[in-house]
Amino acid sequence: MISAATQQDYSAIIDVWESSVRATHDFLPEDYLQQIKTLLPSILPQIQLYVWKDDSQAITGFVGVAEDKMEMLFLHPGSMGKGIGRKLTEFCINVLHAYKTDVNEDNKNAVAFYKKIGYVQTGRQDTDSLGRPFSLLQMQFEK
Repeated sequence: MISAATQQDYSAIIDVWESSVRATHDFLPEDYLQQIKTLLPSILPQIQLYVWKDDSQAITGFVGVAEDKMEMLFLHPGSMGKGIGRKLTEFCINVLHAYKTDVNEDNKNAVAFYKKIGYVQTGRQDTDSLGRPFSLLQMQFEK
């Protein structure tokens, strides 16, 4: 159920992103969440996006890749724990050859998820990609 995203999918992708972030990133202040949300329409066209659609063709998850790095993986909260994140990640590894990712250090469930499926921490930075004080762990899939 993985397919390439189109520009028509952006609204649903942003909705999934917001639902996911609200469920998993309780360390982010609301104003910062809104700032990122306003940037997404300009970020999404810059990466390869793939969506997971359920049986009714609703987008319930997505992944974004640039070069050899998975830049984003988000699932609607109702789709978490069903193996969709693993399938999207395996698609990135096996099809797109994207072995790296960054994870918010405070998102303990995501860090545990990546470690469980074979990622190891290769680095750490004190700030996120926008320079805010939300530390990121650099991780890479180990074959």
